[in-house]
Amino acid sequence: MSLDVAALRARFPALAEGAAHFDGPGGSQVPDVVAAAVVETLTSAIANRGTVTRAERRAEQVVQDARRAMGDLLGADPRGIIFGRSMTALTYDMARTLSQTWAEGDEVVVTRLDHDANIRPWVQAAERVGAVVRWADFDPATGELAPEAVGDLLSERTRLVAVTAASNLIGTRPDLPAIADLVHGTRALLYVDGVHYTPHVGVDVRALGADLFACSPYKFMGPHCGVLAASPELLETLHPDKLLPSSNAVPERFELGTLPYELLAGTTAAVDFIAALSPLGRAGDRRNRVLSAMQGLEEHEDRLRARIEQGIAALPGAVLYSRATRRTPTLLVRFEGHDSQAVRVALAERNINAPAACFYAIEASPRARARRQRCPADRTGSLQRRQRRRPAAPRPHRHRRRLTPRLRCRAGASGSPSRGPSTRPPPTVPPAVWEEAGGGSHAGQPQRSRPSTHSCRTRAARPEEGLAHRPGHGGHVGWPAGPCRRERRRARGSPAPLAVQARGTARPAGRLGCHRRSAGADAALPVRGAPLADDLGVDSFRARAHLPR
Repeated sequence: MSLDVAALRARFPALAEGAAHFDGPGGSQVPDVVAAAVVETLTSAIANRGTVTRAERRAEQVVQDARRAMGDLLGADPRGIIFGRSMTALTYDMARTLSQTWAEGDEVVVTRLDHDANIRPWVQAAERVGAVVRWADFDPATGELAPEAVGDLLSERTRLVAVTAASNLIGTRPDLPAIADLVHGTRALLYVDGVHYTPHVGVDVRALGADLFACSPYKFMGPHCGVLAASPELLETLHPDKLLPSSNAVPERFELGTLPYELLAGTTAAVDFIAALSPLGRAGDRRNRVLSAMQGLEEHEDRLRARIEQGIAALPGAVLYSRATRRTPTLLVRFEGHDSQAVRVALAERNINAPAACFYAIEASPRARARRQRCPADRTGSLQRRQRRRPAAPRPHRHRRRLTPRLRCRAGASGSPSRGPSTRPPPTVPPAVWEEAGGGSHAGQPQRSRPSTHSCRTRAARPEEGLAHRPGHGGHVGWPAGPCRRERRRARGSPAPLAVQARGTARPAGRLGCHRRSAGADAALPVRGAPLADDLGVDSFRARAHLPR
């Protein structure tokens, strides 16, 4: 098949700027017919889908046309075509849905060749349910992902395998049918990222063996949205979270909110544009015309790839990372002695768009591989160790936050070495009480250390260091030795928040009660109407918080 390149380029208004677009990972340019379909739908009378008014019927027709178009492009059942905001959003939605059926100890297999949109949703979903993530690696020398690299990780506990149909970083096209045969020998599903594959190769989801196949129309001259293809029978077994009034039919139950009708119309126009490139003309059905057109496009792109590879290989210091036998026209190149961003800027100044990044294929990037080689512990864990979100600590109860200063008992010695003891009573404490409690009136005299009797969950006293210890803060925090909040409350006649039972058993008592007794310590918690606890002479106690609900 020979393409009329000049006539084809004339259909893309964006090319009038004169730039050379080598930025496939950022998406494709849009032909005029796609833009016209978006505008026409957006400016037409349209409403929610239905069968009563003309606007309702128009919306229904747009949706059904788009499902049929994507079914023809992917070789899939139109009844199993799901539309979403993006491939990433659809994958996250599906990960949440599928993980509802996983249990602790189940396994998920991901590959280091993939875009992160086909890694992180599964890794995070597995972490939430306690499933194990296993990593299949590719050969960095050739860029190949052998089926055995995936097959060796499979077991009876494997629930899902996520793999790309083509790497958006180095172009590798793994042997998906062989991987699918291995995966389907277990109970696992095969989720295929076809975002980078669909623009370059004729897709047959059934022949690839994919249970779920995701792609993005903006990669094949369409608008920005996402598509997920699966068999309707499989989708019937899945139950995603959805709004109560929304339809429970398949595939509508997976499509959250009102669909973007104008983008679906643009998707249909993009598929029709591809089909129009077929040498068959208008003969045959759209599916056959799409396949013949994609075959001609693949041959044309392979010729362009061979030409540019030869030219780059002749440049001094050029290092090509794309070496797989079967690959898309995608090259990853580095120039020795030159910063990649500087090369990018230099090309942009010459009107050549060639970005420098990992394009979200972070696990496959040379920098990530070099880091894993330097740190053997990362070879099995991957980059999610750095990005793993720690579960948020529960916010303390309102009364616990109020108790924090109340349980701040005296350090016992002279307070913080850096600040020394306080010599001035707080405004709410009478000077006589401050004096009796051993406050700043003893300045210049050695103060009697008050033994610590408890180690509270909020704060604990360290009399041997004259500092107060605050657990969870990595050290000791000192404050001036003086009457604690509890003593000031007693001076004002306020009820004490804790009741002390002498000669009790040192064990947890109550949610906020003291849970550990310091070695060799006596009770030191003051009680309303009682002297300071070190005068009680008790050697153990049990405290319980009496707090309002």
